[in-house]
Amino acid sequence: MEETVEDPPTSAVLLDHCYFSQVIFNSVEKFYVPGGDVTCYYTLTQEFIPRRKDWIGIFRVGWKTTREYYTFMWVTSPSDLNRELAKKQEVKFKAYYLPKDDEYYQFCYVDQDGVVRGASIPFQFRPENEEDILVVTTQGEVEEIEQRNKELCKENQELKDSCVNLQKQNSDVQAELHKTQEELETLKSATQKLEEKVKAQKDSWEAELLQLKEQNQKMSSENKKMGVRVEELQAQLSKQEKEMAKLVQGDQDKTEQLERLNEEKSQLLLTLTQQREHQKKLEQRVEVMKQEETAALKKQQAFTDENSGLSKKLSENKIMYNALQREKERLERENDLLKKENNRLLSYMGLDFDSLSYQVPTADQGGAGRNPALVYGNPYSGIQESSAPSLLAARKCPTCKSDFADDILDPALEPQHPQPLCLNCPICGKTFPAKDKQIFEDHVYCHSL
Repeated sequence: MEETVEDPPTSAVLLDHCYFSQVIFNSVEKFYVPGGDVTCYYTLTQEFIPRRKDWIGIFRVGWKTTREYYTFMWVTSPSDLNRELAKKQEVKFKAYYLPKDDEYYQFCYVDQDGVVRGASIPFQFRPENEEDILVVTTQGEVEEIEQRNKELCKENQELKDSCVNLQKQNSDVQAELHKTQEELETLKSATQKLEEKVKAQKDSWEAELLQLKEQNQKMSSENKKMGVRVEELQAQLSKQEKEMAKLVQGDQDKTEQLERLNEEKSQLLLTLTQQREHQKKLEQRVEVMKQEETAALKKQQAFTDENSGLSKKLSENKIMYNALQREKERLERENDLLKKENNRLLSYMGLDFDSLSYQVPTADQGGAGRNPALVYGNPYSGIQESSAPSLLAARKCPTCKSDFADDILDPALEPQHPQPLCLNCPICGKTFPAKDKQIFEDHVYCHSL
């Protein structure tokens, strides 16, 4: 049997769920001298079956769960449980792993489920005193001492039985204290949650938040007082455990002390009941706050939905506005292009746009025959109507812009100009050879379409 690095199986099972009578520890000394190995002798009862992961640990008196062991050793499962010798086992603890203080400890047998199956009487690790050394001088004294020893052993057995009962009662009190501590921790966690929720509330609940904080402070002070009281009780329990070795003269004192502990337990239960009622009131108040918060969230969601609808409408209006703006810019660009094209055509035909302003039909005069696709109307409509009188009054050379007399109608009498080598489009600036005059005229005409 050897101690391994692997941690033993433990649990948070309370003392009232353990079975201390299924494994019995034998030959447990009142104290062990530090610096030497300690052998633990124990016996397995008939109703208990050992398993592979069972272990024996050394616990400080006052432990609450199996996680509070000081050191441990794995046990060896016997091959034949039917034999009487197989039920008597032993395990040796190395001196290096044993406690170095003079507190009271006890052996505990823990199964692989973390449940305690047996516990020994308390013992100490301290040097041997001179009072513990027995000096025998004569045979008569030896017989007298043996008789006295038998009486003391009988009385010691009675005291051990009484000690077991006191341990059981002590375990019950410790279980109650453990429950009280767990409930106190529950109250602390509930108080922290309440503080977090109170901080998240709106300004309208500030007065109530202050009240809750004051109540929380009161509860904290009460918890501190309870913690101090619990520590006092634990100190008293430790003192009781130390006094178990002196039960010959202190049996009556222990009984009275247990009665006082029962009275204090009743007071603790009464205080715990009051705290539970107070906690219920706090939970009801938190529920009301949750309902108010839910109503506020619903109202906020309604406002959010309405805001989303308005945002959607605003986005649609912006899209329509941008579309209309782009349409307006496109029409303006088309209008500018038409203006430029109209001026170029008029310039190409030898006419001035300002001199033809009277020829552009208005809405009353010629609006019925106007092309709606042209912003400034058809530039050729006025020319076709007024070109005849204009040509009769005066003629102008399209090349040099010279005026001719009214009686000069013969083209042969017109001034002769040298023919250009190339023709340039007055609109787009494209160049054509002089021999392709017809193509050039068709090109210019295409700009007017």
